[in-house]
Amino acid sequence: MNKKKAQNRFVFACLAPAVILVFIFMVIPTIDVFKTAFFKKSNFVSDATFAGFFNFKVLFNDMRFIEAMQNTILYVVLITIITLVLAVLFATLLTREEFVGKNFFRVIFYIPNILSIVVIAGIFSAIYQPTNGILNTFFGMIGLSSLQQQWMGNPDVINYSIIGALVWQAIGYYMVMYMSSMSSIPENLYEAASLEGASKVRQFFMITLPLIWDNIRTTLTFFVISTINLSFMFVQLTSEGNLGSEVALNYMYNNAFAGKYGFGMAVGVCIFVFSFALSAIINKVTERDILQY
Repeated sequence: MNKKKAQNRFVFACLAPAVILVFIFMVIPTIDVFKTAFFKKSNFVSDATFAGFFNFKVLFNDMRFIEAMQNTILYVVLITIITLVLAVLFATLLTREEFVGKNFFRVIFYIPNILSIVVIAGIFSAIYQPTNGILNTFFGMIGLSSLQQQWMGNPDVINYSIIGALVWQAIGYYMVMYMSSMSSIPENLYEAASLEGASKVRQFFMITLPLIWDNIRTTLTFFVISTINLSFMFVQLTSEGNLGSEVALNYMYNNAFAGKYGFGMAVGVCIFVFSFALSAIINKVTERDILQY
């Protein structure tokens, strides 16, 4: 009994610092954001006047916010789908197939993930540069000059240009996560499937995908959170939200630090609720029985 109590005290002592830090730096600020959203407040230190749901009424009648949320949803959907498909595909090739330079490609695919968003913004500014950019120069060299355009200056294209950059940055991280799950799948399952005449494509859908599904579910939540955060930083560094590229966090930032702090926090509440609800829906929709092997 005394040994059990000693173990409990040890566990509590180990967890206490982390719990305290989470409470101070996450729980308290989150509560403060929800509270401030119901006040008129010009900046962080100014006096606050209770406004009830006024900030939210203004927010939902502002077309800029509606467009910013539409862009955010577009980013989350496309980046999630494209990155998931490519990351699983590359993870499968680099885990299940044998070819020269496999370890080299593993490193190459992961490199974008270790670069800061500032460096990535600089790289893609050079790629998308309209006159001497790598992409337009390439199209000119292969005789497809009709495809040349201002990738970060055309409202019809800018969001897809940003999505391309963020997909490039994210693939390596998720690829490594999926490779880790795939490498733990017993080889005898594939051997038995081969003896039964199953093709590699069928093995992927009947063995690989079901056995890494729990990992995929976890990463889907990561997709939502990371896309919302990284899209804000990339947009702020490249277009500053102009030309129809503004996302929800840019909208919040531009208002919170322009004399409408309380209104900005109302935007933050909406983003929090959206992220939480979307993650919960994804988690519920993708729920499956855990397969044992």
